[in-house]
Amino acid sequence: MSSRGAALPSLVLLSLVACAPPRSSHVVVGAKNFTEQVVLGELLAQEIEAASGGKVERRFYLAGSYLCQQAMVSGRIDAYVEYTGTALTAILKQPMDRDAARVRQTVARLYEQKYGIRVGPGLGFEDTFAMVVRGDDARELGLRTISDVTHAPAISRLGVGYEFAERPDGLRGLSAAYGLKFVGPPRTMELGLLYRALAAHQVDIVAGNSTDGAIRALDFVALEDNRHYFPPYEAVPLVREESLKRWPQIGVAMQRLAGKVSADEMRAMNLAVETQHRDVGDVVREFRARKGL
Repeated sequence: MSSRGAALPSLVLLSLVACAPPRSSHVVVGAKNFTEQVVLGELLAQEIEAASGGKVERRFYLAGSYLCQQAMVSGRIDAYVEYTGTALTAILKQPMDRDAARVRQTVARLYEQKYGIRVGPGLGFEDTFAMVVRGDDARELGLRTISDVTHAPAISRLGVGYEFAERPDGLRGLSAAYGLKFVGPPRTMELGLLYRALAAHQVDIVAGNSTDGAIRALDFVALEDNRHYFPPYEAVPLVREESLKRWPQIGVAMQRLAGKVSADEMRAMNLAVETQHRDVGDVVREFRARKGL
């Protein structure tokens, strides 16, 4: 074998090592790119710091579930908070299921088997998708449920986030379940811009989240999912098994947070950050103090 041929495996090895993510000397917590996720990421990070006495690195504003999943599998983050319905359909590619306990069991089993990821105990609330309209329109047109939209021609322009437009539990299935028809294609935008567009009358209805603080603050109305289209979306922390062995304090933190956050409390924290422009760290510290954490 020539010297050049012998060097090739070494070069390949060096390139693979160079591409591999550096192993951090401390826990790295991730979050998606919207307010609630950043709040939950900060909550998990603060609780791990309290349990371990060490510093946690925040890697927030990751662009959606797919990127968070890739970051987990590659070891670039150790933990983040996901929603069971999203995990079931968008990540694990499983059929829709509306039984909350069964969804949680399926998600826990498949994450462990496929990825070596532990699903922690639920934080205590569910954040489902919500079809949201302006309060004035809801009152004037008698809109209470998603089905009511099919009889309201004035609700003709739809706004959605990029993920909702594509995911299996998103727009296509919702439109089929309810027979929804809008004028032209939906306007897709960052989640943080949806409510601004609704308030500015650029769209008439948006696919938001049930715990968004802006719904109450801006006099919007979340329509009832009367055909029970959406699966359960329980907020649960995910952690790499490898990270859990290295830092058992992550497990301690997850147990402390189990069942501690109600939907109303989540809404209040989202509102404090989004509308009152308060610092996320301060909002989370005050919440933890109230809970005796």
